[in-house]
Parts: sequence; structure tokens; C-alpha cells
Amino acid sequence: MVRLGVIGCGNMGKSHLRRIGAGEISRLKLTAVCDIDPKQIKAYKDKEGVKAFTDSRELIRSGEVDAVLIATPHYFHTTIGIDALQQGLHVLTEKPISVHKADAERLIAAHTDKKQVFAAMFNQRTDPRYKRLKKLIQSGEIGPVQRVNLIVTDWFRSYAYYASGGWRATWEGEGGGVLLNQCPHTLDLFQWICGMPTRVRATCNLGKYHDIEVEDEVTAYMEFANGATGVFVTSTGECPGTNRWEVAGDRGKVVLEAGSKVAHEVHTFLRFTRNEIPTQEYNKTSKDRFGGPPYWNVEVPVEGKAGQHSEVLQNFVNAILDGKSLIAPAEEGIRSVELANAMLYSSLTDKAVDLPLDGAAFEAMLKELIAKSKGGKKKTVIEATDDFAKSFAS
Repeated sequence: MVRLGVIGCGNMGKSHLRRIGAGEISRLKLTAVCDIDPKQIKAYKDKEGVKAFTDSRELIRSGEVDAVLIATPHYFHTTIGIDALQQGLHVLTEKPISVHKADAERLIAAHTDKKQVFAAMFNQRTDPRYKRLKKLIQSGEIGPVQRVNLIVTDWFRSYAYYASGGWRATWEGEGGGVLLNQCPHTLDLFQWICGMPTRVRATCNLGKYHDIEVEDEVTAYMEFANGATGVFVTSTGECPGTNRWEVAGDRGKVVLEAGSKVAHEVHTFLRFTRNEIPTQEYNKTSKDRFGGPPYWNVEVPVEGKAGQHSEVLQNFVNAILDGKSLIAPAEEGIRSVELANAMLYSSLTDKAVDLPLDGAAFEAMLKELIAKSKGGKKKTVIEATDDFAKSFAS
């Protein structure tokens, strides 16, 4: 049995607490909760077997937990994560693992005892559609990748969302906008499936659709070591949005229309246009000036259930008790952070950025943005009354 403490009992923390309370995770016992706002933990004050804290340091040192799940605002993922790791606890952190690469490196460096399980909540990795797409690409079935187009604009948020928390959509409170809040899952999938680019050139529009100081629309162009290119587009100001992957390789093209907020039970397929002759072979040998290689239209079936957050949390418990491999080792979380940082850095410096990113340079720029911020933390906070589960896109 793993004794778990949940640190941060806002929207995401409550979502995890509901799953735990419903008994969705075996061999896991909630023994502590923590939030700086006493109202968030009021329901647990007198609950038998659960201790409530308003200071994460006290929970971490209480002896009541073997592991912690961190669901706080972004900057605290690093500081609380480091503290928990240094005190010998297992750690599962929400996305992103840190706001910027330099902090991610500090957090990862604190994981010195590899007996401690250190994981990230990248629940989209459990989706069979993305697992099948990854297998198609990495098995070489579509040949060397030439181009990737990823459009994820089904992250629409009204201003009420941003006004629901003073820390939201500020450089000081969140460290960015759509890239740091909605897109860590998407960027994690991107690098998990396609690998990391070597160069990024991006345009990030700050407060284009909302009265916020951070980015709510992004268009990025990427280059890869093998010569492939990629385009990534995202926004929280577009509705209805699009969620579409298109990956072109030498042996064909795969298209995945993910859809918005679909059920976790998946019965769908990937559209694979399969060339009978590899494109570049046809390019060099054909005498036809206008045609292309013959192809097949193949529906690649995808069936199964995406376990999402519960599957990642169960995997975390199984890794602690049974030594199972992690779905999402936290160390891999630095890649999505680096991609987000590189896009912002490229846009704000108006130049292409080579990867690996200079984490110290980005951190210095972020500190300047915080110092120059005119808005700071928003003073107007709108009480949230809607269902947080509606935020889970595909």
C-alpha cells in the first residue's frame, strides 16, 4: 500500500482526489492533503485517516506519506518537487514539470536516489490513438519522416477562465499562456512521437484574444536533424477548434483527426495513405512528369480504452510497489518545457532558436518579463461554477 499526499487541492487536485476517493486506484491510500487556502482542504479536516496541511513542507516531513502528487500552480512544481525528493519521497507532478528549462534541470538534478519513483502526469500517452501513431512512425512503416503538421486549436477558453485565478495568464504566476498551461500534453506527445527538433522559429501573439499579458496564439516552424520540417499551431481564442496530426513520410502519409473532448473509449482509425513505391525512389526513377507513385488508402484500426489520469496514477503506484516501468518518467518532461520555452524565446527575440535551448538565457528573459509586467497578478478573480472536467480535451 502506498500512502499518498496530494499537494494543491484546486481544480486539478480535486479531480485527482475524486478518482482516489472513488477507489479507481488500487493499493493507494490517501493519508494527507495540502493547500495554502484552508477552504480547499476544509472537507478533509475531520476525515478519518487523512491529515490536512496548509504548508507543503510540513506534509512532506510529517511521516504520514510515502509519496506526493503535486497539483499546484506551475512554479511550485519545482520547489515542492525538489523538497519532496530530498526528503526521500516518491513524486508524481502535474504538467509542466517546471515553468522553464533551468528549473526543470534543477528538479531533475534533485532525483539522485533512483529507488525513488519520479513521474509526470502525461496522461495523453495512454491514448491508443497516439500510441498507434507513435508505433507507425517509429517502426519505419511510413519511412523517414519528411513533414509534420500539428494543429491543436480546440483549447478555447473564455476570459472567465483566466479571471478565475489571480496567478493565471501572468508571467509571474504561470510563466506563459497556452504553451505552459494547455499545451504541455500536446508538446509532450509531439516529442514522444516525432522526436525533438533542432531549430524553432515561432510567432507567439500575446493577449490577442484575451486581456492577458501572455500568449494565447502560437504558430511555430521547426526543423529536424534528418531534414524534416514541422509546423505547430495552437490557440485558446479559436472556436470551434481543430485537433489534427498530419505526418508525411517517404512511404506515405498518416492523418489523425483527434476531435475535441471525445470519450476515453476509443473506436476510430488512422488514415494511412500508403505509397506502393517510396516517394524518393519514384522521384529518381519515374519518367512520368506529373503523376506520383500509386498508393493504397488504408484505415489503421485503433480500439481500446485510454486510462488517462487514473492509468498514470496506477502506473505510479505499480512502479513504487512492483518496479514497473513508468509511462511518463518526469525526466522526459523537460522536453516539452524546452519546446515551449524555445517558441516563446524565438518570438520574443524575433529570431530562430537552435536546440538545445540555453536555459539560463530564457530564465533571464523571463525574469525581465516579470519585472516589467504592468499587470502582475490579476486582481479580479471570478468565482468558478462550471465543471472542470469539461477542460479535458483529446
